[in-house]
Amino acid sequence: MANIRDLRQRITSVGNIQKITRAMEMVATTKLRRFQGRTVDAKPYGEELENLVQGLSGAVASEPAAAGEAAALFQQGSTDKPLGILVVGSDRGLCGAYNTNVFRKLSEMLENLQGEYVLYVIGRKAQKEALRRELNIKAYLEDFDLESSSFGKAAGIANMLVNDFRKGNLSGVALCATKFRTMVRYEATFDPFLPIAPAVDNEEVSVNAEPILEPSGPQVLGNLIPRYLETRIYHALLEAITSEYASRRFAMKNATDAAGDMKKDLTRLYNRARQAKITQEISEIVSGAEAL
Repeated sequence: MANIRDLRQRITSVGNIQKITRAMEMVATTKLRRFQGRTVDAKPYGEELENLVQGLSGAVASEPAAAGEAAALFQQGSTDKPLGILVVGSDRGLCGAYNTNVFRKLSEMLENLQGEYVLYVIGRKAQKEALRRELNIKAYLEDFDLESSSFGKAAGIANMLVNDFRKGNLSGVALCATKFRTMVRYEATFDPFLPIAPAVDNEEVSVNAEPILEPSGPQVLGNLIPRYLETRIYHALLEAITSEYASRRFAMKNATDAAGDMKKDLTRLYNRARQAKITQEISEIVSGAEAL
C-alpha cells in the first residue's frame, strides 16, 4: 500500500498542475476567439480578391503581356532552381500535435517532390523541428511574431518571396501551414503560391465578359497582383495562429481532464490507505485490550 504522506503530496501536486492547465486553457480560449474573429472578418475580402484575380487572369494564359508588370509571376521559374516553401509553425509549445501535423504534411509533399527545395521558416518550434530533421533551411524569420502579425508584416514576407522568385532564385513558391476549420479542428495544408495559375473556368467572374477596366487591364493587374499575394500571406498567417490556439486549447483541456482523473485515482488510493491504517490501529488497540 502506498505511503499516505506520499499520496497526499502527489494529490497536491496534481491539483496544482490542474490549476495551471485550466488557466492556460482559459487563456487559449480567449485568444482563440480573438484571432478567430479576425480570421472570419478577413476571409470574405480574401475570397473576393481571389475571385477577381482569377477572373481577370484568364487572358494571361494566351497573352502574358496582359498582366503588365506582374507577368513574370504567372510564368514557371527555372526548373533547375529549388522550390521555395514557407513553413508556418508555432513559437511556443504545449499546443498538442500542431507542429507535428505541419511537418507530417511537409514530409508527404517532399517525398513526391521532383527537384530541390529550400525552406523559409516561421516559428521557433518549427525551426527546431526542421533542424532536427536536417531539412534545407534558407531563412528563419526569427523576428516575426505570429501573435502580433499585421498586414504590413505579412506584406514584407510576401515581397521577400516574390523578389526571390523574380530574381530567378526559385522555380516556384508554396505555403505549408494550417487552415482553421472549427474550434476543435484544423487542417495542415500545402498550397501553391507562385507562379499564379490562370483560371480555366470561373463561375464568379466570366473571362469572356470583357470587363471595362480603368486604367488599362495590364496596369490594373500589375497593381492588383502584389496586393493579392500579400493578402494570401496575411490570411495564411491568421489561420495559422488561430489553428495553433485551437490546438493549444484542446491540448490544455485534455491535460486538465487527465489531471482530474489522476487526482480521483490518487484520492481513492489515499482513502484506502487511510482506512487500512485506521483498521490496523483499531486492531492493535483491541489486541492490547484483550492482552490486559
